[in-house]
Amino acid sequence: MSVAWDAWQFFIPLLITTAGLFNFGFPISGGVVGLLALFVLFFFRDPMREITEEPTALISPADGLVHKIDYDWLDPETGEKRIRMSIFLSVFNVHINRYPVSGKVIKKEIRDGKFLAAFNHMASEENAQSVVVIDSVYGKIVVKQIVGLIARRIVCNAKEGDIAVKGERYGLIRFGSRMDITMPSTATLNVKLKDKVAGGSTILAHLKG
Repeated sequence: MSVAWDAWQFFIPLLITTAGLFNFGFPISGGVVGLLALFVLFFFRDPMREITEEPTALISPADGLVHKIDYDWLDPETGEKRIRMSIFLSVFNVHINRYPVSGKVIKKEIRDGKFLAAFNHMASEENAQSVVVIDSVYGKIVVKQIVGLIARRIVCNAKEGDIAVKGERYGLIRFGSRMDITMPSTATLNVKLKDKVAGGSTILAHLKG
């Protein structure tokens, strides 16, 4: 299992601190910092996922729990009534984010906002977030990386004009968060509320052409 590159900027200083504490005779403190360093590696783990080849399959952009589903939601990004699904990520979930569908990135925006707890449904509208709109042959798909109470940093490598490939990594959110995905109202859902999903491998819905 690989580890996301972002891990090293946290892991290396913690490792150096651990060695220094042990060297200067503070083994308990060194052990605590060492455990924190190991947790960083665990948090930034990047497991391989088998990506479905079903063309109409909309895959999960993140690991986590299906926290909310709105079946008749007016999407401000498209001006259409669509299905919105929210996925809650705890600090124990994999935090690598993947494109849920193939297409062209026609919008990317980073928005400032609050830091409400990610399980608070108001977080979808009020928290700091990234917005990526993908124009696919099955309609526009919108994905939002949303910070939480602890998560304060979004990494979004998508750029307008990029060709998104379903299952490819495009970012991560550090230390607990939420992801929203909106899809056309004609989509047939493959998951339900409270289901656990895995980024890249769980099929959230099937899209219609």
